[in-house]
Amino acid sequence: MILRASGLSWFKSSYSSDGNEGDCIEVATTPTTVHIRDSKTTLGTHLTVTPTTWAAFVAFASGS
Repeated sequence: MILRASGLSWFKSSYSSDGNEGDCIEVATTPTTVHIRDSKTTLGTHLTVTPTTWAAFVAFASGS
């Protein structure tokens, strides 16, 4: 699902670049959703998934 949302607290991973390369995503969480956006286009649309889906993605991406 792609939505626009305001009032969220966005953060980057500690593994993200120092900001000069522009290759990061930002994440904001609520109890029922995880919002994901491109750090270069913070005012654009973003992807929203369930916490279960996000956990499965993180596990897959980390090779767990």
